[in-house]
Amino acid sequence: MERMPVLFVGHGSPMNAIERNRFVTQWEGLAARLPRPQAILSVSAHWFTSGTRVMDSSNPRMIYDMYGFPEELYQVVYKAPGAPDFAHATRELIGDKVAIDDTWGFDHGTWTVLRSIYPKADIPVFQLSVDTHASAWDHYQMGAKLRVLREQGVLILGSGNIVHNLSRINWDMDGGYPWSEEFDNYIKDNVLSRNHENVIRFEQAGPSSALSFTSLDHFAPLLYVLGASDERDHVSVFNDSCTLGSLSMTSYLLD
Repeated sequence: MERMPVLFVGHGSPMNAIERNRFVTQWEGLAARLPRPQAILSVSAHWFTSGTRVMDSSNPRMIYDMYGFPEELYQVVYKAPGAPDFAHATRELIGDKVAIDDTWGFDHGTWTVLRSIYPKADIPVFQLSVDTHASAWDHYQMGAKLRVLREQGVLILGSGNIVHNLSRINWDMDGGYPWSEEFDNYIKDNVLSRNHENVIRFEQAGPSSALSFTSLDHFAPLLYVLGASDERDHVSVFNDSCTLGSLSMTSYLLD
């Protein structure tokens, strides 16, 4: 069985699910670059829970966890099957502190991205939550425990945003504020040089780190992806940009 890559996608606005733009075009091209997975494990910023949880539903439901958007967005359905066996394997790899939880489903961190990469929704998908109490190091270590899933044909997808400060969004701005660009570049330089410790210790970037996010929810998925990578992986960067002032769309494929 072919070893699967790991993938971090800056998912940005939910509108990317129904709009045509330069970010979505890059997502659509990913399927041609990836081996076909047996299943997809999505670590989404939008399942932010007390403790770590994994869903083992055979038919996960849709979660429309956004407000005030056009009705068209709430009509999107991504009917991929679940992956109970891989969900149980994930729980065993991380440890007994992981709870099975099927009260959630596919949130927009997952379906906005996957409907562009795999529009047929014919690959099983399951989600792992981001623990609100875990440290950056904890998230990275959990990713390392999941590395073996790659040998079993599981594509590990982290979906978040490296810069995610909604309180400073500027809807009329195409690029990023200087501090957004500074922090995004700090992370990119260290991902490309494989200096994961500097990514985990993101505060070393200086004041830009405090402006880039106030919670680990959107940053943590990158840490799972880096933890699941190893020295054999080649790093590719795509959608390398910030937008709306305080949102990074920069994404990474490690294969």
